[in-house]
Amino acid sequence: MQSPRTAAFQRLVARLDQVVVTAVAGDGERSGCLVGFSTQCSIDPPHYLVAIFCTNHTHDVAAGAPHLGVHFLTQRHRDVATLFGATTGDELDKFTRCDWEAGPGGLPLLRRCRGWFVGEVRERLAAGDHTVMVLDVVAAQGTGDAAPGEGQLGFQAVRDLEPGHDH
Repeated sequence: MQSPRTAAFQRLVARLDQVVVTAVAGDGERSGCLVGFSTQCSIDPPHYLVAIFCTNHTHDVAAGAPHLGVHFLTQRHRDVATLFGATTGDELDKFTRCDWEAGPGGLPLLRRCRGWFVGEVRERLAAGDHTVMVLDVVAAQGTGDAAPGEGQLGFQAVRDLEPGHDH
């Protein structure tokens, strides 16, 4: 029998695409970014992989963070995707412009999303111009379901965003 944590996680990752990852450093610095490369990478125990661009502000914050938040968006959350994908934490605190609450260790969890999970960072691996972080799911919230007629926010819906950092 699946634990409630595993069941919630399975519902969230059933339809994957663009996600927002949030992190908080030991000194309390927060950051978050839109991530295009992510996937479930283990069923039991549930693990998830995110790849964060190396020059991204969130990369430096996540490099030492014990946990990351992964947030799933629908098409109605394009403004959230724009905030976390087209601006950089080097220039502004994105969390002053969105609704969030503090999770484990002060980790910012976005209220305006389809659902989220918190993952403990198990591994960090260099992967070209990204660092891959493998997460062990420790908490999950949300049904994973979009409203009728509303799909997951996919790459095609955000491909016109200019990244906060050059690639």
